[in-house]
Amino acid sequence: MINKQVLNYANSNQSRFVNELAKFVRFPSVSSQPQHKDDLHRCAVWLAGHLRKIGLERVRVSSTPRHPIVYGEWRNAPGGPTVLIYGHYDVQPADPLHEWRTPPFEPTLRGDHLYGRGASDDKGQLFCHVKALEAYLRTTGRLPVNVICLFEGEEEIGSTNLLPFVERHRKDLAADTAVISDTRILGPDRPAITHALRGSLSLELVVSGPRQDLHSGSFGGAVLNPIQALCEILARLHQPNGSIAIPGMYQDVKAWGSQERAYMKSVGASDNQILRDAGVTQSWGEERFSLYERTTLRPALTINGITGGHQGPGGKGIIPARASAKISFRLSPKQHPDRVERLFRHYINCWKPAGIQIQIKKFFGSSPTILSRNHPMMRAAALAYEHGFKAKPVFLRSGGTIPVVNIFQDILKVPTVLMGFALPDDRMHAPNERFNIGIFHRGICTCVWFYDILGRMNLGSNRYPSESW
Repeated sequence: MINKQVLNYANSNQSRFVNELAKFVRFPSVSSQPQHKDDLHRCAVWLAGHLRKIGLERVRVSSTPRHPIVYGEWRNAPGGPTVLIYGHYDVQPADPLHEWRTPPFEPTLRGDHLYGRGASDDKGQLFCHVKALEAYLRTTGRLPVNVICLFEGEEEIGSTNLLPFVERHRKDLAADTAVISDTRILGPDRPAITHALRGSLSLELVVSGPRQDLHSGSFGGAVLNPIQALCEILARLHQPNGSIAIPGMYQDVKAWGSQERAYMKSVGASDNQILRDAGVTQSWGEERFSLYERTTLRPALTINGITGGHQGPGGKGIIPARASAKISFRLSPKQHPDRVERLFRHYINCWKPAGIQIQIKKFFGSSPTILSRNHPMMRAAALAYEHGFKAKPVFLRSGGTIPVVNIFQDILKVPTVLMGFALPDDRMHAPNERFNIGIFHRGICTCVWFYDILGRMNLGSNRYPSESW
């Protein structure tokens, strides 16, 4: 049974843990913006120093062509399983800044939440594991399992340099299971394990016309405006019923049976709850599916941003030389990003207006993932949630994408457990992102129990600890 000293340590150090998380969130580690390159390096160095401080070994900051990877380990549990803990310390851009109540990189404690960019995605969730490891090492001097920590700085931009790192270090990263905390639960008393992720494809569509901006009085009505051409193309991406208009898009989309859809309805968020979480009153999309199904089982195409022409105050009579749109796909199981990209390129070229040049840039792509709900590691995670949250978790599908899950499956051949601690209203990727302090503490305790349960599992015989499931 778990050493109560470990949980007592976690309970008695809650305030310090929050203060340390605030220091972590203070780094503006925005991986997509070149001006923050030094901030990401400083954040990686701070995180590595923290791992050394709590007692991990062979801690290092490894350079990549873009942002560093933080590695640490503890391998002093002979005969015990090895757990690979993954997280990311990079964050999304904070804009629009005027919508933040407090500055995004000045972490602020208000009520039961710590506010700041990255507080929930993923610094707070990552820190649950770090503090659980500390609780063990500072009390018993050892962990119940062998541990590898792998924390990267490029998850928000597609984990481009993680694959070659994992391939080079696959022997060092060999493990019995991987655990990632970068997903959501249903509510403070409704824990959840994510077992399916949609894939992703991120593109930019650039439309060019004249060689330079033109005077709209001299050429308006005579020269096609690239912004107008872009809007016409974008308007053809969806059917009136909300489905994606690209031919062949649904060829690989799996039709799910009534049993799976019934389970999803029983455990997933309702339409009203999803609308409340989004802060809207009207849904949109394919009418034959619930909102939970639309955001997990079905593919989606989203226009993330449009740029072109005069953006400053006041008017300016021009026909701009170019316009662009950033577009992302979320892919359902069985779809592959390379095939979807080919379908998109063919479709766009079919509708390209005369006199306009088209360029399509790919940022990144990742395949969908489905994890077995019956794997022993999943059952260990379920039991850990029962102890940490005093409630049985449900299994959820996520509309998001975590590229590293496929990397671990394909390269390391290890099962991955997605133990989320984010709430639906944590405002991830949005202004006023926050992390619930009570959930932070429950997350730490859940991680403590998870490592204890794994340490008592006989992986060879597929037997579990004696507690009821």
